[in-house]
Amino acid sequence: MSLLFVVASYLALGALAGTLAGLFGIGGGLIIVPVLIFSFGAQGVSAEVAAHLAVGTSLATIVFTSLSSIRSHHQRNAVRWEIFRPMAVGIVVGAVVGAWSASLLSGPALELVIGVFVIAVAIKMLAGADPKPGRAVPGPVGLTPAGGVIGWASAIFGIGGGTLTVPYLSWCNVRMQQAVGTSAACGLPIAVAGALGNIGTGWNNPNLPEYSLGFIYLPALLGIIPTSVVFARVGAVLAHRLDGALLKRIFAVILLVLGFRFLLS
Repeated sequence: MSLLFVVASYLALGALAGTLAGLFGIGGGLIIVPVLIFSFGAQGVSAEVAAHLAVGTSLATIVFTSLSSIRSHHQRNAVRWEIFRPMAVGIVVGAVVGAWSASLLSGPALELVIGVFVIAVAIKMLAGADPKPGRAVPGPVGLTPAGGVIGWASAIFGIGGGTLTVPYLSWCNVRMQQAVGTSAACGLPIAVAGALGNIGTGWNNPNLPEYSLGFIYLPALLGIIPTSVVFARVGAVLAHRLDGALLKRIFAVILLVLGFRFLLS
């Protein structure tokens, strides 16, 4: 399989991930990681590193896509920087520990963990089980460890943290627009720390394919970034024209299928 063909296939994946992310209002990592795992399997990448490579590559793409997202939310005054700063401290530490934690798992074990998480997210979407506002925003003593937990989990699953950060901030009585904007800002330290952690933990792994930088597969990274950014806007436009509730249920079913595929494999 030529490098050119591989990059072209990841351009298509980026377009799909961006469109779906724009449609359903979630980070692309929840889509990119499962598809990358299947794609790496088709390429003949060792099962011992396929999941780790997917997680690391997903986090690396989020470094770039989060920058434009942060700028957009900041222009709308939707980022609560006083919340972001103490959370970011915990996020960086948690994401590094999360990358290390993932490296301790075998490839199949990491796929199993990701499958369970994907199924849990799907069930949450189908049930509409969002936490109700129940407390005030804590101070740094509360926000920093919360960021640590979010960073740790996000680095294991290869996501930007929106699936976890938005519900947490909503529970803390943060307005939804600001919860989403602040979550977008939190995605950058998660991605940077998680990506660097995956470079370090994957360095010199003998099972890695060519063109890998630790647990980051460069052809996938270069292919996904440009098209995911462009097609996220396409998805956002479609989201305003289609039935949001129906789309959410369809996407939840897709996640269920992907999750059970991991469990059965």
